[in-house]
Amino acid sequence: SPDEKPAHPVTLTQPFYMGKYEVTQEQYQAVIGANPSGFKGRDNPVGMVLWDEAQEFCKRLSGLTKQTIRLPTEAEWEYGCRAGTTTTYYSGDTEADLARVAWYSANSKNTTHPVGQKEPNAFGLYDMHGNDWEWCEDWFGDDYYGKAEAENPQGPEQGSFRVLRGGAWWGFPEGCRSARRGRGYLRRSDGSFVSFRVVVV
Repeated sequence: SPDEKPAHPVTLTQPFYMGKYEVTQEQYQAVIGANPSGFKGRDNPVGMVLWDEAQEFCKRLSGLTKQTIRLPTEAEWEYGCRAGTTTTYYSGDTEADLARVAWYSANSKNTTHPVGQKEPNAFGLYDMHGNDWEWCEDWFGDDYYGKAEAENPQGPEQGSFRVLRGGAWWGFPEGCRSARRGRGYLRRSDGSFVSFRVVVV
């Protein structure tokens, strides 16, 4: 897509840990006391989560753990997803490669699935492709970080959408690519297929 190209270098200088799974419904329930998901399952990713609600989860979990917990920036998310690869998916370039690591339109049976059932990437992260879209910290910018070398980029200062990454259970292979960028609306009706994973600073 035009908002992905050309490929350009990004430098991350601050260390971080990234959740190996999308936040599960059991985890979200334990912290927030509610489960908004349409597809119920304690080990399934929590779904139908608004960006502001993901922020509230991070805020409360930070208080409980005394650590700084937040959503990943778009650059951190893509770095975590690729795990050193430059292929279409972290598992390779073909749809067969995608099927090994993701729940998507061809194999999901129109529902989300428990996290961690597919193959992880080289960093030990699961479900970076498919299952549910994932919120990032950044506002969505049509010009991805200015398509120039950037250090610890944060995206634009304001916007109409937040960044989504990773694709979802209903998505076609094109929508699950490592480079695929999604626009996330901030109202409830558009949060049906959105989950998130956290970063610990």
